[in-house]
Parts: sequence; structure tokens; C-alpha cells
Amino acid sequence: MSPTSLSESVVVADILADLPVVKNSTTSRVVVNNELLRHVMFSMDAGQVLTEHSSSRAVIVNILSGKMLFTVSGEVHTVSGGDVIYLAPNERHAVEAVEPSYMSLTLVVQPTSEKTS
Repeated sequence: MSPTSLSESVVVADILADLPVVKNSTTSRVVVNNELLRHVMFSMDAGQVLTEHSSSRAVIVNILSGKMLFTVSGEVHTVSGGDVIYLAPNERHAVEAVEPSYMSLTLVVQPTSEKTS
């Protein structure tokens, strides 16, 4: 996807229809991408795994439907549609879909602090 302008609003419709759960697959689609944030939609079939990783950005994850095992710093949480997860920058995490699932995540650029004398 091309960059999304920070100064212009955008409406993206029918994302789930364009992002079906595919057998034995994890699929993603970048919806918004600009200098402030990146928003990505995921579909995951049951049994699909995103192995442990981290992001230098703060992350908000919204579980839209389905059921997932979401591991944060070694602790496993069972999450389902309507649940929200906040991940601090550099937090190790992993995801496993227990049933066909959708989630969205937003990665936020951290503000830089300016030194004052």
C-alpha cells in the first residue's frame, strides 16, 4: 500500500470481505501507513502462529473475532472478539489462532523528546 497522508482522512470499507480466512494461512493487509502510525488487519486460520517477536513501536491489538492465544513476556492469555492488548515498545509477544480469527493492530511512532537546557 502506498503511504497514507497524515493530513487527509480516508475510509476503507469491506476489509474483512477482501481479507478472508484462508485455510492454513495468515494473511495481512496494511490499511493506513504514515509517519505517525501503521494500521494492519490480519486473518488467521486455526492453528496458525506468529512466532515470538517485538516491535520498536507501541502497539494496540484489537481482537475482532475468533479466539487466540496471545503470549506477552512468556505469559499466555486467551483472547477473543472484543479484547484489546497494549504492547509497550520492544515487548516480546507471539500469537496462535485457536479458531479462525481476525485482528487489527496499530503501531504508533513514539514522540521524540527534545532536550532542554
